[in-house]
Amino acid sequence: MTIWIRKVQNKYTFFIVVFLAGFLSAKLWFSPGSTGEGAITSQAQKETVWTCSMHPQIKQPNPGQCPLCGMDLIPLQSSPEDTGAVQLTMSEAAEKLAEIQTVPVQRAFAEHALRLVGKVEYDETRLKSITAWFAGRIDRLFVDYTGTPVKQGDHLVELFSPALLTDQEALLQAVRAAQAGGAGSVAVRQNRGDAAERARERLRLLGLTPDQITAIETRGTPSERITFYSPITGIVIQKNAVQGEYVQMGTRIYTIADLTHVWIKMDAYESDLPWIHYGQPVTFTTVSYPGEIFQGQVVFIDPFLDEQTRTVKVRVDVVNPQGKLKPGMFVQAVLRSEVNAQGKVITAGLAGQWICPMHPSVVREEKGRCDQCEMSLVRAEESGYGGSADSEKNPPLLIPLSAPLITGTRAVVYVKIPNTEKPVFEGREVVLGPRLEHAYVVLAGLEEGEQVVTKGNFKIDSALQINTKPSMMSETAPDMQAMPEGQQDHPAGMHGDGPPLSLESLP
Repeated sequence: MTIWIRKVQNKYTFFIVVFLAGFLSAKLWFSPGSTGEGAITSQAQKETVWTCSMHPQIKQPNPGQCPLCGMDLIPLQSSPEDTGAVQLTMSEAAEKLAEIQTVPVQRAFAEHALRLVGKVEYDETRLKSITAWFAGRIDRLFVDYTGTPVKQGDHLVELFSPALLTDQEALLQAVRAAQAGGAGSVAVRQNRGDAAERARERLRLLGLTPDQITAIETRGTPSERITFYSPITGIVIQKNAVQGEYVQMGTRIYTIADLTHVWIKMDAYESDLPWIHYGQPVTFTTVSYPGEIFQGQVVFIDPFLDEQTRTVKVRVDVVNPQGKLKPGMFVQAVLRSEVNAQGKVITAGLAGQWICPMHPSVVREEKGRCDQCEMSLVRAEESGYGGSADSEKNPPLLIPLSAPLITGTRAVVYVKIPNTEKPVFEGREVVLGPRLEHAYVVLAGLEEGEQVVTKGNFKIDSALQINTKPSMMSETAPDMQAMPEGQQDHPAGMHGDGPPLSLESLP
């Protein structure tokens, strides 16, 4: 019995010694001046704050239970003198193990590729209608089916009209009277010549060409049938009459389209509009010609939104000399845009140019008038096209797409602090501008040359969350007064209420 009691006493003595040794080791390991593995550093005397391991936004001065999930609160050390910067310190070995990669923040012009689909349509400015200039009967249709290609000056239709016989006879009588001369004053002879000219003008207004009028005068007899010719080169896309039909003045017989120029009409959603601007080059492809790239230019953006589809029509002018592009074809287009430092789309080459407000395809280097409508040209900047010369020289601040951690309206990046003994990463909230094809535009929160984490940022953020420090999931509100004017709706910096976190290794 005595031996058994001595064994028990020796056993408890051993456990007590081991416990005291472990307590003293932990005391030394996690002391503020310690540099051991997993040390959490502090710059001032810490005070205990109680938080929830599941909901780190819960912070109370006393122990208790989480009001959200009911779990027991755990102690969290915080410093009243903390500046708000959230930092994570790790060893070089831990940095390599976490595969953390950084790139410098840089200023450069970058393109954004917007992909849209559209359809080839007729150029409305190059459509012509062939109508009857006077009432009569169609005796012959030289073009008797749609799709027929015609050239300017080709004969289209032969029309018989009794009314036109009267006008031709009036011309012949006036010409004979003017040629006869005879007695009378100079005024009388002048009046006879004017009468002949008025008869010629009437026939021109009825659609007869100068050659046809001359042929009537040379022949000396009226013609029963008059032939009408094509005013343009194109394709007959509509045939509205048949041979033997009686038509009235203004009746449409043909519609001809010039397909050497066509339109591409595309549907752009509301979110696409900031990337679309006048003068943008557009490249597109069709399934009919695989591998062949066509080019055009944005010349018109519809001022109205289709409430059914929530899209806006964008028109592209395309030169089609070989007629490969046919109305009705579907195309897949790419619009490339450049942005300036303010995140606004600019149109290279339009700075300082003069354009027509009615026909935006008319661009001149000097002030003048439009060749088509004779309206005065205006500066491109006044019409909202392009950008100033300074904006075209001011590139934006760019970071890769993988750098920011985005949650709702907040964007968090981690920056590697330079000139430190060990790798230190600091979390910041930034204001992001437009998203480009391979990068984000940064409006506030970063400076050129800073090293941002592009790989491993989730691991850094996870380490902060495990230790209940501000991270991408935190809802801490930064000081809005320190932000640039007009950007108070977007946080520009990350502020926490805990001390910098120093971890020698990542889990």
